[in-house]
Amino acid sequence: MAYRMQIAVPEVMNINDEPKYIHEMYGTHPGKESFANNVLLARKLVEKGVRFVQLFDWGWDSHGTDASLAIDIGLINKCRQTDKAVTALLLDLKQRGLLEETLVIWGGEFGRTPVVEMPTPGQNSGKINGRDHNHYGFTMWLAGGGVKGGHVHGATDDFGFRAERDIVHVHDLHATLLHLLGFDHEKFTYRYAGRDFRLTDVHGQVVSDLIA
Repeated sequence: MAYRMQIAVPEVMNINDEPKYIHEMYGTHPGKESFANNVLLARKLVEKGVRFVQLFDWGWDSHGTDASLAIDIGLINKCRQTDKAVTALLLDLKQRGLLEETLVIWGGEFGRTPVVEMPTPGQNSGKINGRDHNHYGFTMWLAGGGVKGGHVHGATDDFGFRAERDIVHVHDLHATLLHLLGFDHEKFTYRYAGRDFRLTDVHGQVVSDLIA
């Protein structure tokens, strides 16, 4: 199996043979490093039967001393780099009949405050205006793989700072993802050193409103 995986790599990693309309749809440029190229590679991996594909995209930390990360420049550029490719991925998977069996998850480890940081003396001195980390309220989205399309679950307060309605804890999210993948998260419980453990840390409820 390891041999078959290795000999399949050159074909899977080659995006040069993709038709012109695919490159235009994704915004890919063969031979150049880009997020769009990685998204197209993700589709090719899914097409070949790879069961788990993860893409990392660095550069969303829109505050600091680097002008390229400033919210008025960096965030706009990051959205330009990612929106087209991600849209193309969902459309491409759907056209190939793969979206229904592929769960696409987009998110990060925290959100952003609805207010800007100001470069005032002290801890924030010398930094460029931006929005600070916020773990009290932020958004993740799911597509395909048994998810209810077009559904918005939960809401923050009017200020956009803290989740207030239909709050989803990270353990709830993990329980829901496992359910969509065909697993009951409670069956992964095992006892060690006098307490129960599992992937959702003996917490979490499946968010049924997200499931088609």
